[in-house]
Amino acid sequence: MSREIGLWRVDDKPIRMTPQKIDLEQTLEQLIEADPRLLEQPVMIIGRQVPTDHGKFIDLLAIDSEGTVHVLELKRHKTPRDTVAQALDYGSWVQELSHQQVIDIFDGYSPDGVPFEQAFVEQFGESPPDELNEAHTLTIVASEVDPATERIVDYLIGYQVPINVMFFRYFEDDGHRYLARTWLVDDKQSVSKGGKTSRTKEQWNGLDWYVSFGTESDSRYWEDARKFGFVSAGGGKWYTQTMRGLPVGARVWVCVPKYGYVGVGEVTAEAMPANSATLVVDEVEREFRDLDLQGNYDHGSDLVDDLEYIVAVDWIDTVSLDGCVWETGMFANTNSACKLRNRFTLERLSSKFDVSQ
Repeated sequence: MSREIGLWRVDDKPIRMTPQKIDLEQTLEQLIEADPRLLEQPVMIIGRQVPTDHGKFIDLLAIDSEGTVHVLELKRHKTPRDTVAQALDYGSWVQELSHQQVIDIFDGYSPDGVPFEQAFVEQFGESPPDELNEAHTLTIVASEVDPATERIVDYLIGYQVPINVMFFRYFEDDGHRYLARTWLVDDKQSVSKGGKTSRTKEQWNGLDWYVSFGTESDSRYWEDARKFGFVSAGGGKWYTQTMRGLPVGARVWVCVPKYGYVGVGEVTAEAMPANSATLVVDEVEREFRDLDLQGNYDHGSDLVDDLEYIVAVDWIDTVSLDGCVWETGMFANTNSACKLRNRFTLERLSSKFDVSQ
C-alpha cells in the first residue's frame, strides 16, 4: 500500500493542499547537503558523488554521532529493481571501508579543508568514537515511492537488511513553499544497522598512549609530575587499572582535563603504590613520599584499588598548564590511560611538542 503525505491549511475549516509537480529529485541532493537535518537523524555529510571500487557513484555519504555510515541514494527515475539493487551494491562496498578510509573520503570532500575530527566535534559536540563504520544504513530518497519499491524494501527489512525509504512532497500555498517528509518504516530506529565482520579502529602504532592526569583536588599537581618525572592516578579501580597497565617503554601523551595536553615522555618503570614507589631524581633513587610534593597523593584508604599509583616517566617535552595544547577534535578519554591511535591528535601534538629526540 503506497504511503502518502497529507498537508492541510487550517482557516475556518481544514483545506487539504495538493502536492505540486516538481522535479524534486534533481534538487534534493543539494538541499540535504545544505541542511542534513532534513533526514531527521543528525548526520554529517562526508562525501558527495563518492566513487566506489565498482565504477559507481554514491549520491551522498554521511556519518552520525555513533560512527554509523549512512548511504543516501536518490531514486532519480530508476526502476524499483535498479534503485534497491544500487543501494545494496553500495552497502556491500561501504561495509568494507576502514576507519581511515572514512576519514580520507571526508578529507577529499571537506569544502573548507577542515579536518574530520574538528568537523565532527562542531557537528555533534563530542569527539569521534574510536571506531568508525562498525555499522551502516541505506536510505533511498525520493519524491515518490512506487508500490513495487515499497514491497521490496519491506521484504528486505523483514530480514534485517539496514534499508529504509524517505520520500518528500512539495507544496505551494499563497506564495510559500513547503517540503514534507515521511519514512517507509515509521520508526526508522527499528531498521537494524548492518555491521561489519572486521574491526574498523584506527591502526595503533604500538608506541603512543594517552594519559589523563586529573588535578581536580589538592591530591595531585601537574608541576609535581613535571618536576620529578611521573604520572599517577588513584581513588578507585576505574582510575587505577588502566594506569597500572602502562608498559615500560610506552610513549605517553599527558592531558590534564579541562586544560589540554601538557607533556610527552617515556615510561621507565611499572606502576607502584605511592607509599612504596621510588623515582630517580638527579640520578639518585629517592622514595616518592620523601619528595617535596605539593600534593599529598593519599586517598584515605588502604585498599589496593584505591591507592595512588605512580608511574615513572622520562620527560621528552613538557609545558605548564598555562601553555597547554588543545584543539577542537583532539582525543580525550575518561580512562586514566589508553592507547592513543587518533591520527589527528598525534599529528597536532607532534607539531607542538619536540619529539625529535
